[in-house]
Amino acid sequence: MSNNNEMNTVLELKPMSNFVETEYIKDITNRGLTYIKAGFPVHFRGPSGTGKTTVAMHLASKIGRPVVIIHGDAEYKTSDLIGSEQGYKYKKLDDKFIHSVHKYEEDMSKQWVNNRLTIAVKNGFTLIYDEFTRSRPEANNILLPILQERMLSTSAAKEEDYYMKVHPEFRAIFTSNPEEYAGVNRTQDALRDRMVTMDLDHFDYETELKITMAKSDLSLKDTEVIVKIVRGLRESGKTEFDPTIRGSIMIAKTLATLKTTPSKSKETFRKICQDILTSETSRIGSKTNQEKVKIIVDELIELYTSQAAGSKEKGDKMTT
Repeated sequence: MSNNNEMNTVLELKPMSNFVETEYIKDITNRGLTYIKAGFPVHFRGPSGTGKTTVAMHLASKIGRPVVIIHGDAEYKTSDLIGSEQGYKYKKLDDKFIHSVHKYEEDMSKQWVNNRLTIAVKNGFTLIYDEFTRSRPEANNILLPILQERMLSTSAAKEEDYYMKVHPEFRAIFTSNPEEYAGVNRTQDALRDRMVTMDLDHFDYETELKITMAKSDLSLKDTEVIVKIVRGLRESGKTEFDPTIRGSIMIAKTLATLKTTPSKSKETFRKICQDILTSETSRIGSKTNQEKVKIIVDELIELYTSQAAGSKEKGDKMTT
């Protein structure tokens, strides 16, 4: 693979202009950066919707090196990560040193083509291996000598392509869902022991609130109602799956698209919350679960819209 083609797989991450960095996010990032500087790969593990990939990319931007991203896949083989010999290089020489004599020499050899892991290792880039446990353990075994011995060995025929020292600037960030999730493989103990695992949970209230506001441009008061409803449903412990910040963002963006608010169009708000939160908290789609969630959502809507209305009335009286 040519150098230009290799560089097509590389990203230059820059801090996002609308990125919300609360104390919660700063704490996770600073701890991760400390482990990275100490020479350890960092592994963010947590349920869906806890911001693993976003935090990983934010941490990578803090490292300040180009980034290569791999998304875990059950179909991956080791060659999909490091590369393989592909195609042939054909060389023909016609020696006419003596004009009446033609001497032909032909050479045909396979060419080694690097894949993303090798590109990161060779150039000292930051690797983000997102949902790495979705790849099979036998494909991920190649990571062990890279992280431990700082050496990558390939199946290339040429000696210069067979061994590769890991660049001193190479860094690795992994993300994964818990092992009980469908499609997730158990992490090899030897691999897990070579990384620092940071277990992430759902964001704290301040972070959920600020992210939802930033993604939707709704007012603080309206965003508070949405976030409190989603968090209230999560804390009820009566859902098949916990609602995440994605539910808050989807509700807020939908209201912003309609140019309305929870208090201005309460019935519309109710239907939006029910649609989004029942679908997010159930994978089976049973009517029993849906009805149970709708009842809880209705109760939470009544509670928090009433509180918001009460605080508005109180504020109006204080200003008159």
